[in-house]
Amino acid sequence: MIPPTILLVEDEPAQREMLAYNLEAEGFDVITADNGEDGLLMVEENNPDLIVLDWMMPQLSGIEVCRRLKSNPKTRQIPVIMLSARAEEVDRVRGLENGADDYVVKPYSVIEFAARVKAHFRRANVTAAGNKLTYEDIVVDLETYKVYRDNLEIRLGPTEFKLLAKFMEKPGRVWQRDQLLDRVWGQEIYVDTRTVDVHIGRLRRALKQHGGQDPIRTVRGAGYALG
Repeated sequence: MIPPTILLVEDEPAQREMLAYNLEAEGFDVITADNGEDGLLMVEENNPDLIVLDWMMPQLSGIEVCRRLKSNPKTRQIPVIMLSARAEEVDRVRGLENGADDYVVKPYSVIEFAARVKAHFRRANVTAAGNKLTYEDIVVDLETYKVYRDNLEIRLGPTEFKLLAKFMEKPGRVWQRDQLLDRVWGQEIYVDTRTVDVHIGRLRRALKQHGGQDPIRTVRGAGYALG
């Protein structure tokens, strides 16, 4: 099962490290930012499954980051948990009115916080149901290692299968070639980045073998994305 990705935006190093450690211990993939501006960039680059935002941060406040995310059709569906030392009811209401899906007051119990995160994932159903990943008319069965497009089976080699599963984990995310090498081939194996292009070409041909548009997008100077 592919672990959900959580973006943690917190300017206090101790808080950031403690939360990241505990969320990773719960099996989540955690990426971090220490200010609101970088947080917005990481949302664009990584398309996380859930965002944890501290209210008071330099450059751009968490409440403003939340407002921008929820006003953007591309990011409004991502659950946001707001962290704040502001415990007054008016502050909670303000946070929720600006789009936060949950509001946690500092100091808080790490165990309770982890439970809230898990509850959001249950409600949002962001994990692959039944070990299957679906994007438009493409279905990847992670148990049987079979791929279907428009209900027709697509035969892929093991590397192409891993590439497609990685793309479908985060539709729309742009993957750089070196990132794909690390995630698909492994960090301990040296492979030239040109190898990625070759396997992407094979994957594209396979996905179009029964007709249909090429679902993989080339981002010049960056890498590849699904959709």
